[in-house]
Amino acid sequence: MKPHPLVAATLSVALAAVLSPNVLAQSVPAIAGYTMGQPTLATAPYTLSDLASLKKTLLLTDEDLRYLRMSKPILADQTEAILDVWYGFVASTPELVVYFRNNKTGAPDGAYLDAVRKRFAQWILDTADANYDQAWLDYQYEIGLRHTAPKKNTTDGANSVPLVHFRYLPALTVPVTTTLKPFLAKKGAPAADVEKMHAAWVKSVLMQTILWSHPYVRDGQF
Repeated sequence: MKPHPLVAATLSVALAAVLSPNVLAQSVPAIAGYTMGQPTLATAPYTLSDLASLKKTLLLTDEDLRYLRMSKPILADQTEAILDVWYGFVASTPELVVYFRNNKTGAPDGAYLDAVRKRFAQWILDTADANYDQAWLDYQYEIGLRHTAPKKNTTDGANSVPLVHFRYLPALTVPVTTTLKPFLAKKGAPAADVEKMHAAWVKSVLMQTILWSHPYVRDGQF
């Protein structure tokens, strides 16, 4: 007896998801421009071994990773509120808002800001996941490329300035992690845990900005 066509199709999709769990997610990204794990990404020019050495230098330990992961359920339903604070900071800082300027109007590009915001929310969750595998590493390289010419505006089809000057990437570690601390404390975690989660976030954000610096650095000097 042949299965009903609808049942057969459902089983086919389910089997495909089991055998290749990333295929469906990658074919239609839930967040436009979010491409972690997709085969179209270039392989990062730094290795997992390089990453291990960088973590060692930053004193980013297994305990820090545990506290990063502890932060995820605390922050997961607060991402929009966090982004309101971060976007408010950018909007009030002319040196930063210029990177979202529409070249035709001279004003901030709302569609561009909104598209980046959705990926920024996912970045919060990815940072809290502390899953430093090859897919994550390749995506860090992609993020770095998207801050420089010629990739800065291509993801969202924006007509904006051609690059983000590197000096602001590591500098943003301070406002991002400082303003995050109250959100880490908001769910009643013990003060000692809040401090450890915050310290882990500082290390992780700095590590990511270092990885993003690769396209800015001369060949062989990263």
